[in-house]
Amino acid sequence: MKKVQDHYFKKAKQEGYPARSVYKLKEAQAARGFLKKGDTVLDLGAYPGSWSKYILEVIGPSGRLVAVDITPFRPFAKNMVVIQKDITQLAPQDLLAIAPKFDSVVSDMAPKTTGHKALDHLRSVALAHKALELALAVGAVNCAFFCKVFQGSDFPAFLSKAKAAFRTVNVLKPKSSRSESVEIFVFGTEIKRRIRGRGLED
Repeated sequence: MKKVQDHYFKKAKQEGYPARSVYKLKEAQAARGFLKKGDTVLDLGAYPGSWSKYILEVIGPSGRLVAVDITPFRPFAKNMVVIQKDITQLAPQDLLAIAPKFDSVVSDMAPKTTGHKALDHLRSVALAHKALELALAVGAVNCAFFCKVFQGSDFPAFLSKAKAAFRTVNVLKPKSSRSESVEIFVFGTEIKRRIRGRGLED
């Protein structure tokens, strides 16, 4: 294991986070400051809870967190709701029944990798599209969107869709991400178009 991997793995254990992935979100927050006290946040692919724990630290007890994952786990704060569900079966109404709008939608979702890069990429992009569609359906006008996706042939189409939906879009590669990893993150702010069915509206 490389030193950088050892560093973030050990740091996560020392700071009480279930996984090293939390530092990818921390880096984005340090640079963008999009998570704020009192916010309502949607965390997709939340298990084992590292991102959720950090989000709760930032938004505080006046905020609200909805965490979604197909893997069962329990909420660890009063202002946290866990939905155990396959993301492909998750509808906007499931989320809007809990909160009328979300200030941020974050996604660390990834498919179970097969070792076949092209297939893994396509599955990752499909998850990212679903995350984007949910963000556009339930996000507030000034919603922030932070989403993991695997690089590959279908990434440009996903990025174009994000750019059509948000006023500002950036592609980020966190320092805490393994150098050999194909994962990157798309960060968008301020919704300018909403989803209607499979299309976009002004």
